[in-house]
Amino acid sequence: MATLLRKIGLIRLHDRDTEDPKHHQGSLKGSKGNQKNNTNKHCQTANESNILSTPEIKARKLDQHGKDKPSGKDKQVKDAKEKQQTGGSGSKATSASSLPPLAPHRQHCTQVRTRRLMKELQEIRRLGDNFITVELVEDNLYDWNVKLHQVDKDSALWQDMKETSTEFILLNVTFPDNFPFSPPFMRVLTPRLENGYVLDGGAICMELLTPRGWSSAYTVEAVMRQFAASLVKGQGRICRKSGKSKKAFSRKEAEATFKSLVKTHEKYGWVSPPVSDG
Repeated sequence: MATLLRKIGLIRLHDRDTEDPKHHQGSLKGSKGNQKNNTNKHCQTANESNILSTPEIKARKLDQHGKDKPSGKDKQVKDAKEKQQTGGSGSKATSASSLPPLAPHRQHCTQVRTRRLMKELQEIRRLGDNFITVELVEDNLYDWNVKLHQVDKDSALWQDMKETSTEFILLNVTFPDNFPFSPPFMRVLTPRLENGYVLDGGAICMELLTPRGWSSAYTVEAVMRQFAASLVKGQGRICRKSGKSKKAFSRKEAEATFKSLVKTHEKYGWVSPPVSDG
């Protein structure tokens, strides 16, 4: 019996000793791993809930929610901008109408022109050599009829004036609004001249009468002296041909001719006469 018990005990001991320890350890590890994973998951969930519930995160969420929805002030600014874009023409018209008028600038230019012409008119009347005389057209200070009484006495033109009993060469001079910063428009009225840089309609070919050649320092007297020199240099003569000599110069023709000659000279240059020669 004892022998039988020993055998049974040995078998049990043998079975216990022959059990796979790895299998036993694996089961233990699996149970511990599952327990650990469950613990980690629980910790992660707890941590996330704790982090999301902190005051900082709550404030961030509130700020983000506030950014998504514009405030009342921002909405008013946005509406105003959209209104300006859609109704731009009306706002532009309002702003344009609020601009100050240009009348003061024009008034200043008129004052400058008036003072300059009054001064020049007084100086011309003080001349004692009877070189030129001035008459206002219908008492208009900005529209002058200038009489050129003298040219070079050795010239053929002076001889023509003596022979035809021509006491003066009559010119019309009109002054633009921005004179003396822009040149006057000058043309010959009588007598009808040939050559001497006097063209159709009585237009005068002189560079100093163009914006390119003009200087605000030029006076009417200086311009007339240049013109007298230009007549002589260009061999100007009084036209004596029958029929043609009685045809009067016209302002419209003179303006068209002057505009054309300026365009031509701007393209090919001012060869003659230069500014120094008239």
